[in-house]
Amino acid sequence: MGDMSAVKIGTGLPMAIEPREPGVPTIAGAARDIEAAGLESVWMPDLVTGDGMPTLEAALTLATAAAVTEQVAIGFSVLVVPLRPAPWLATQVATLQHLSGNRLILGVGSGGFPQAPFWQALGVSARSRGRLTDATLELLPRLMSGQPVEYTESEPAVTLTQAPAAPMPPVLVGGSERAFGRVLDHADGWFPSLTAPADLAGPVRRLRERAEERGLARPEVTVGGHLIMMAKEDGPSAYDAFVTNLVDVHHMPPETAARVPMVARTPAELAEIFAAYEDAGADRVVAGSDNGAWAEQLDFIAEARAQLG
Repeated sequence: MGDMSAVKIGTGLPMAIEPREPGVPTIAGAARDIEAAGLESVWMPDLVTGDGMPTLEAALTLATAAAVTEQVAIGFSVLVVPLRPAPWLATQVATLQHLSGNRLILGVGSGGFPQAPFWQALGVSARSRGRLTDATLELLPRLMSGQPVEYTESEPAVTLTQAPAAPMPPVLVGGSERAFGRVLDHADGWFPSLTAPADLAGPVRRLRERAEERGLARPEVTVGGHLIMMAKEDGPSAYDAFVTNLVDVHHMPPETAARVPMVARTPAELAEIFAAYEDAGADRVVAGSDNGAWAEQLDFIAEARAQLG
């Protein structure tokens, strides 16, 4: 680690809603705290499933964060595109750009829970999600431009002119290396998660080689992940539980899960993780955790960022 580090560090807003645990601020308070801590960005996942899991709607949550901050970027980590018709998504994104002063980062994905009740209630099938995602990402810049756009998903087709116009935010496509086609066709960068630096460097190199071959700008890479920040005596059991979750829930091969270095016992160890991701080609790391007091976690991340120089 030296004094030339350029990697940007962000963190997620707290997922807890009322009643909040001690030490967990409101969304507005958390956004203000993240900005005051000097981090680059605040992030919110899109996790509405309709099965009783408590969560907040991502666009409204980011609107709250935008309203109480001035400089920190606000991002989706990631927004599930197929659940929103393109005109509605364009309106939400344009509104967030206006409310935030163009600070939005649009992380997008085709969705990880297509069998959830929320998907079924909206009539979105797993088989159609890829097509809907690509079609929406194709339309979005034109819809946000304020120019007339023919929308053919309706019956009959209609011409839409949405106003006021807004700048298209940077688009980051979530997912594995299989998402590279979508990154190159529709986006500014890639947003992988839960991957070790050793497993990131190769895909980043291949993505940027493909972009160069097509004459495209260098894709930005943002890495998302869940961190375990703990005392030394808590290490083995918490680490084992984390690796088991990667294998059982995310279906990651055990040897791959064991390489994900998301356990830091000190800010210095976390700074080393950040630096390793930067060396592997990442431009940004979104660090998040749900163990321990939220304010202590934010201080931990901010101190690690400061140690990068």
